[in-house]
Amino acid sequence: MRRLPIYFLVDISESMVGEPIEQVQEGIANIIRELKKDPYSLETVYISVIGFAGEAEVITPLQDIISFYPPKIPIGSGTSLSQGLIKVMDCIDRDIVKTTYERKGDWKPIVFLFTDGVPTDDATKAIERWNNKYSGKPNTIAVSIGENTNYKLLGSLADNVLLFNNSDENSYKEFFKWVTDSIKTTSQSVTEAKKEGINLSKIDSLILEKVDPEMEQRFPDNNFVVLNGKCQETEKLYLMKFKKAFAESSIPGMATRYYRLDGAYKIDEQAYYRLSSNQKTHLKINIEELDGGTSCPHCANPIALATCSCGGIHCLRGEGYSKCPWCGTSDYYGFSGGGFDINRTLG
Repeated sequence: MRRLPIYFLVDISESMVGEPIEQVQEGIANIIRELKKDPYSLETVYISVIGFAGEAEVITPLQDIISFYPPKIPIGSGTSLSQGLIKVMDCIDRDIVKTTYERKGDWKPIVFLFTDGVPTDDATKAIERWNNKYSGKPNTIAVSIGENTNYKLLGSLADNVLLFNNSDENSYKEFFKWVTDSIKTTSQSVTEAKKEGINLSKIDSLILEKVDPEMEQRFPDNNFVVLNGKCQETEKLYLMKFKKAFAESSIPGMATRYYRLDGAYKIDEQAYYRLSSNQKTHLKINIEELDGGTSCPHCANPIALATCSCGGIHCLRGEGYSKCPWCGTSDYYGFSGGGFDINRTLG
């Protein structure tokens, strides 16, 4: 039997923490649920999930739909597109059955690349390897989740570069329904008509639109700020995510940029360290640019954003003497009225 291999290459950097990664998990679960009802997909489709942050790993090896169990998708620090590409190229080399004189090999694989940011490393060599050896081997669809990606770079990898506008709660459902329908129609065409190629389904252009990779693009500033905190009570890690917003400036016609709290999230620590880049950074953000507070997601201490002189961010019960879970120093913690810089992650 000839297989139709599908690779989901998913950006799992810190900016995906919270709703985006939860929606991707739910979306993949829905895809599998729907494909299990489709006889053509049951016959041909095999799926693999690969995640990339600072490092990349195969979250689910290539397997048939019946055996597929939707995975828990972890989060890491950094956005190493090169590591993601290397991983998917290695998987294609290892997984795909080639056609020989004796037998027909697999159908042309499909790679869905989902990313919401720009690479934090130099992907030049990985892209060269891709274009020299793999360009044309798979059908590749690059999906920009939001506008904070490099369309030209994605266009160097894929014939189809799409912009997903996750503007409301139903948009993710519609988007993953589109992915499901596209896989279904492709599996039908390879089964019945023995035709290579992907058949992308139609979708509301307000949700998903094709972009011209050569168009002039104005990059927005960083859309997210992510802080790495540690619970004072349990010493477990959490991430605080802030999303870019604008407020009216005192100067007519001008707006002031700030970052509004999106939430504080527990993370899988082992996966986080395994998938995070070893790249040393000294990224800072001024506390006056951040808006909103919340409690610790682990112990419910009312203040999730306190910082020690060592630079470690942690939760706090309140004003007074307390111990930093990063360096172990005990000191008096009070509220500051002025702005100061704190550590932020690669995002």
